[in-house]
Amino acid sequence: MRTEDLIKALAADAKSVEPPVAQTLATAVGVGTLITALVFYGLFGIRDHFMELVTSSPRFLFKFVLTLSVAIPAFFLVRGLARPDFKPGKMMWWLALAPLVLAVGVLLELFALPSDAWRANMVGHNAVFCLIVIPLLSLTPLVAVLYALRNGATTHPVIAGAVGGLLSAGISATLYAAHCPDDSPLFLAVWYSIGVLVMTGLGALLGPRVLRW
Repeated sequence: MRTEDLIKALAADAKSVEPPVAQTLATAVGVGTLITALVFYGLFGIRDHFMELVTSSPRFLFKFVLTLSVAIPAFFLVRGLARPDFKPGKMMWWLALAPLVLAVGVLLELFALPSDAWRANMVGHNAVFCLIVIPLLSLTPLVAVLYALRNGATTHPVIAGAVGGLLSAGISATLYAAHCPDDSPLFLAVWYSIGVLVMTGLGALLGPRVLRW
């Protein structure tokens, strides 16, 4: 059987089981997120005056806009990648949303702050802690996503693994944002981005090993 015929056959099978596969992925992401949220809340908790910050601090809210702009496109993309006939193509452009959001936030911050305050806001107060916690909180969602992907038949294991890592980092960064005392987009551009890139790279490395069929 030619490879193209095999992919068509797998795609036909996938269509017949698409709801269970989609449900498996949604359930896995939900369970992974819930476990991570419980661990996060038990170990770190949310910032004092959280609700006050939600209603009064645009910079605080911007963190969640940014992290969700990572997680949401990654979720829909990884759901498609579970199918053998899925071609990422133009949908990969969805992943440009977060960098665009971040670029806007950074530019606004640079205009709002005097230049001698840029470095202090970029370094922040919790840089090392951020670098450690975001990847650690990402591990459970990443395992859940890779488990769900194994129930599909991706023909792009590297991309699927990378996007799974991106999704897991988006989830953990969203949770960590509720605790993190640093709200500057300059801080996010450096330290959150490093954590996200680490998990994306880890997912890309694991994808070919875990998702082979």
